[in-house]
Amino acid sequence: MGLLAGLRDSISNLFSGGQKQRRIGIYGPPNAGKTTLANRIARDWTGDAVGPESHIPHETRRARRKEDIEIERNGKSVNIDIVDTPGVATKVDYEEFIEHDMEKDDAVRRSREATEGVAEAMHWLREDVDGVIYVLDSAEDPFTQVNTMLVGIIESQDLPVLIFANKIDLEDASIQRIKNAFPQHETVPLSALEGENMDEVYEKIAEYFG
Repeated sequence: MGLLAGLRDSISNLFSGGQKQRRIGIYGPPNAGKTTLANRIARDWTGDAVGPESHIPHETRRARRKEDIEIERNGKSVNIDIVDTPGVATKVDYEEFIEHDMEKDDAVRRSREATEGVAEAMHWLREDVDGVIYVLDSAEDPFTQVNTMLVGIIESQDLPVLIFANKIDLEDASIQRIKNAFPQHETVPLSALEGENMDEVYEKIAEYFG
């Protein structure tokens, strides 16, 4: 951070009572439950949702932002904007959507929009977030090219990151598998869909990003 930027942030913190607005990006592969988590957080603290959820991959194809979410747990608090980003993939194939009973024209359009969404997600990561919530499906293998690449970029940006092992309500869920994949980062288990373990989720968000 440059001298002028640091001075600007210090002045901003002074006049806002020391509480800095943090922009937190929600990242991960498609269908990990990022939007479900974003909606859970937004509804719990503001009563509003962020965007639609779907079992079809790449439902989120544009970043969506929910501002001014005040989270408090165990004497700690943080004021954040959450940015629900499109799922990142190395390849988006329209045939994947045809398998979900889409017409070819719709599938091609969706794949094009999803590819543009990946580029947008990467732009946010490199330019516009102060921290990252990285969401993984705990029933899937975390050792993938996308996960290794994204976590590496997050680390190179020196951003604080929490890894959330989502979908622990599924029979094949394995929290330990995710811990083994990224032992350098804390892993928090949860089910965003069922609302399981959200107290710890909010405690960690306030601790890491506050």
